Amino acid sequence: MNDFLTTALTFPTLLYSIVLAVCVVYWLLAATGLVDADGPDGLIGGESHGHGHDGDASSIAAMIARLGLSGVPVMIVLTVLAFLGWLGTYFVHLLVLRSLPDAFRLLAGIGVAIAMLVPGVFATSLLLRPLSRLLLRLRPPTEASILGRVAIVSTPSVDAGYGQATVDDGGAGLVLQIRDAQAERFKRGDRVVLIEYLGAQHAYRVVSDEQFQRL
Repeated sequence: MNDFLTTALTFPTLLYSIVLAVCVVYWLLAATGLVDADGPDGLIGGESHGHGHDGDASSIAAMIARLGLSGVPVMIVLTVLAFLGWLGTYFVHLLVLRSLPDAFRLLAGIGVAIAMLVPGVFATSLLLRPLSRLLLRLRPPTEASILGRVAIVSTPSVDAGYGQATVDDGGAGLVLQIRDAQAERFKRGDRVVLIEYLGAQHAYRVVSDEQFQRL
């Protein structure tokens, strides 16, 4: 028990222990209804209402959506990533780092803490992709009446498997998944028109506003 606590509360494992503790506290609060269980940023890459999903939040959402986690609540992704990072650093610390001299232990600990993010991200993606597909299937279909509406691209690019756009619905606005077979044709700020709902992807096929006017 002493070895466990010493390792968990010593750098670099301590960094992940703190993040994991924050996640545990969050889920305890969510269980009591004091916070939103979908997380502060809603669903990664999912449709949502609000003025968010721009700047840093949009970039993070776009990056994680590329890993196939669209529709998964942000806090679930963070919790799994924190746990995997903690697990990796714990055993590396226990088996390797604690036997090193103090000077080398600090430098090696920094490297391990950073390097552990790489396998952690891909392992998180692998573990949560089935959940992502399940959540997307359970999400109710979007009304077809939105077809023909103009949307503004909100991601750096759009291709056959990635892209988002915002639609002015007279209220807070809609954030929708969009797709285009011709990669890199659209960029952030372009006007596009929703022409087809792709049920399997819970997304919309789009064309440029100019092309739609010529149809």
